[in-house]
Amino acid sequence: MHPHTMDVRPSPRRALLLALALLMSACKTPSATGGGTSPGSSSGSSSQGRGEDVPQGDPFPSKPSVEARQDAQADQALAQAIQQAETAPRKQAAESFLAVRKAYPQTTAGQEALYRAGVLFYDSQDYVNARKSFNELLFENPLHPQATEAKRRLGRSALEVGAYRDAYQTLYSLAERAEGAERIQLLEDSVKAAEKAGLFGQALRISVDLAGNAQTPEAQQAAVARVQQLVEGRAGFMDVAQIMEELSPSNPAWPVLTFKLARIYYHLRDWTRLEETLNRFLAEAPNHTFAPQARELLARATRRVDVQTKTVGLLLPMTGKYKAVGEAVLRGVKLALAGSDIELVVKDTQGDVNLAAQGMEQLAFDEGAIAVLGPITTDESRRAALVAEELQVPLLTLTRQEDITNIGPFIFRNMLTNSAQARAIADFAMKQKGFKSFAMLYPNLPYGVELANDFWDHVVENGGQVRGAETYAHDQTTFTSEAKKLVGRYYLEDRLDYIEGVREVQKETTGQDAFRRRKAMEKMKGQVEPIIDFEAIFIPDEWRRVSLVAPALAVEDIVTNACDSRDVERIRKTTGKKTIKTVMLLGTNAWSSSKGASGMPELVERGGKFVTCSVYVDGFFVDSQQPATQRFVKAYRQANSGDPGLLEAYGYDSARMVRQLLDSKQAPKSRGEFREALANVKDFDGATGKTSFDEKREARKPLFLLSVSNKGVTEVPPEKSASLGGS
Repeated sequence: MHPHTMDVRPSPRRALLLALALLMSACKTPSATGGGTSPGSSSGSSSQGRGEDVPQGDPFPSKPSVEARQDAQADQALAQAIQQAETAPRKQAAESFLAVRKAYPQTTAGQEALYRAGVLFYDSQDYVNARKSFNELLFENPLHPQATEAKRRLGRSALEVGAYRDAYQTLYSLAERAEGAERIQLLEDSVKAAEKAGLFGQALRISVDLAGNAQTPEAQQAAVARVQQLVEGRAGFMDVAQIMEELSPSNPAWPVLTFKLARIYYHLRDWTRLEETLNRFLAEAPNHTFAPQARELLARATRRVDVQTKTVGLLLPMTGKYKAVGEAVLRGVKLALAGSDIELVVKDTQGDVNLAAQGMEQLAFDEGAIAVLGPITTDESRRAALVAEELQVPLLTLTRQEDITNIGPFIFRNMLTNSAQARAIADFAMKQKGFKSFAMLYPNLPYGVELANDFWDHVVENGGQVRGAETYAHDQTTFTSEAKKLVGRYYLEDRLDYIEGVREVQKETTGQDAFRRRKAMEKMKGQVEPIIDFEAIFIPDEWRRVSLVAPALAVEDIVTNACDSRDVERIRKTTGKKTIKTVMLLGTNAWSSSKGASGMPELVERGGKFVTCSVYVDGFFVDSQQPATQRFVKAYRQANSGDPGLLEAYGYDSARMVRQLLDSKQAPKSRGEFREALANVKDFDGATGKTSFDEKREARKPLFLLSVSNKGVTEVPPEKSASLGGS
């Protein structure tokens, strides 16, 4: 079989090489021989991508470093060692030869003894000593009569002991000068060494060479199979592109590499070169096993611009641990699209980033969706957004992840975020209530820390101060220490009034017994006034924890139910104080709770008077008096059992916005037009409020401010919010 030659016709792959070379150091284009290029001259190997040098050429010197002389005594000693080796065990015989080498180091007999010791070590599978012997011989005399055989055994010894880079260099340098079956064997050993050394580019080039020069169908099949294995996640795309630049279609590995290159173009979204590559593949190898996949990929590429103007995609976790979340959103979406001619195509992400990306591609290529809603979870939303931006498909995501829209102009978001909640509750406290000083109690969880930081930043930006901040464990159930620290009752030894109190007690109890002195000291400690230098406390935690925190604050004389005038008057009479400093508790949508046995929210049932007069923020309120919210709640109750929540509401509004655009007289006919139309949505009156998209494609809307009283939770109208709580 004749060696295959390289195709020298100009190829658009050169453009890929130029683009990819921006990320890698430029090297000289490799020369071509037979069915592939010289592995030792690769300029884009995966190993170089890791900053390593690819071993090249014969590792040994070209001239002897020692002038070996002939010595009669040395020759006689060698002859005796040879005679003894005929009956002695191999390792013992090898030691005899090493003794000759040691006694006559710079003689021809000494070098021959070293070679024979290496052979015996090799045959007894002592590859460490075999490698040591052959290395010593070849560096001393690379022109030894048995140098080639020594190198062959040295390379295979290196392969056996795991010195793969050395094995590759030695074996491949031999293969370049070998012929016939010996060359094939050396190349196959070189491939093994290169793979083990992580030199996948070199292994791929040799395998392509073997495929092109195989003498039997079985050998050709094995070489092509190895090529296919290497291109699947091992050899780098630069390796594939460079080999393809010079490879002839007559090489049996050509279809495998060509189809791999097409998939690279697909992931690079280089549609023009993808189509060129697939068309050439089908022209040259129409009956190859990859041909059906190539046709499907080509069809998918051509469908990318085919848009179904009434098809909308939805990415949700319909199975797995987030199933309930996905089902909630789906209920809202279906309600919004009920009665329309819009086709909804749902893809189950299972909360998995790979399935989210796959679903996004299917909706774009196979379904022709003009836009996509979802996903929800952070990781899958980011992955889907990256794919959507690459494919330029408008994506209205429902994730809380901050800055998701920074991925690109086709990414929108409509969901309640932590930063929006922190900004809304801070604006309420500072702009409507006029508060300037705050404290914070928050769980040591990403949710609590992020909200606390956002709230603090917004307070400072608006000229306020955070006077105290305490954190606690996420599973904590008692909060006495945190409450004491907040009002200066924990580190009493740092307070001058306490130090003076101690001195006074010591003075008054001089001569009294220890019991009376201790009681007097405890009474004095209990009378130390709390330092309440803040007007509100921000607690970004879920309602169960809040119902435990609030009573702990009351124990430290922090009065939080300012709107209950009767209780405030009772406290004033009990303490004998003319004025009572009151504090408002502020929270997030995690305060929202379902109704308990009494019909009241569980937050109120458990927290009692200690949570009344508090205000928290949410993205949806089922009992809101806003007309759009009431219409949604009524429609939802008619279609489903139970009340809707935040997820249903945001799913509803997102789908309703899409429906409004697609049902308009000037409905968008392309994804680009839809993107522009969605970006220009202003004051959409939905279940979650009036929504507009800002310049970053973030949904902006006034959030629901909710007040807690002993009668339940009610919405705070803007005109009444200034009269709530605090003093």
